[in-house]
Amino acid sequence: MHQLKGLRLVLAAYTALFIAFLYGPFVIMAILSFQQGPEGGPQFPIIAWSLFWYKHVLGIAPPSRVAPLPIGEALTRSLILAFATMVVSTILGTLTAQAFRRRFKGSSFVFYLIILGMMVPGVLLGLGMALVAEQAGIPRTWWGTAFVLHVVYTYPFCFLVMLAIFNRFDASVEEASWSLGVTPATTFRKITFPMIFPGVLSAMLFAFTLSYDEFPRTLFTAGSQVTIPIAIYGTFAVEIHPNLFAFGVLTTLFSFALLTIYGVLMALSVRRAAARSIGLQEEIA
Repeated sequence: MHQLKGLRLVLAAYTALFIAFLYGPFVIMAILSFQQGPEGGPQFPIIAWSLFWYKHVLGIAPPSRVAPLPIGEALTRSLILAFATMVVSTILGTLTAQAFRRRFKGSSFVFYLIILGMMVPGVLLGLGMALVAEQAGIPRTWWGTAFVLHVVYTYPFCFLVMLAIFNRFDASVEEASWSLGVTPATTFRKITFPMIFPGVLSAMLFAFTLSYDEFPRTLFTAGSQVTIPIAIYGTFAVEIHPNLFAFGVLTTLFSFALLTIYGVLMALSVRRAAARSIGLQEEIA
């Protein structure tokens, strides 16, 4: 009993340290973002609290010696790139996982070929794509070469998520639909897809987040039009100002908003899928 209690205390301490290590940087960043402006720097303790750097990020602060962050066009590119990657990777991942529901010749080879995109280091893959594009005379752009690499990177994650969903999927529901004379396409659209929609949401969130934050693959393939991670890195490499911390806090709050929307959609989809399953069972009975 005493050993079990001691183990629980060790695990509790480890969990607390892990949470502190995970969220500590965000807390420090949030504190430093309230530095006094326009001359305040990343110093602690805070001499005077201010919202100047948030106004600076939003472009409503008075002019100062600190240049505005180049986040306007870069943020737009990152959002468009992440959204396009999310759509393509989720569709490919769902269709591929659907194909893997039945064993076929060479399935093991195809499986490892798919997940290779997430195993190869991003720096090497980005450099390789840059060399291939240069040799082939293809211009490096964020919507071309970078988009291809983002899909190659995020597609395996979507595939694995959907593969786990289909492994727990009750195929008898589809078989019952087919026995009633419903076509496979209609069955997938009206029965299968609503039931796997929570997994689709998870895959979408994975793809969007990974693409939005991707740095090494984008660095070598985006060309001169940079995305937001590269723009922040370029600013960070010159000089550190609290506007970077303010932007980090705003970005984190945006991520929390996405997670909230994801949670609401997940709860609604699970409830709808359960209602559909009950309705189908009653119809069969």
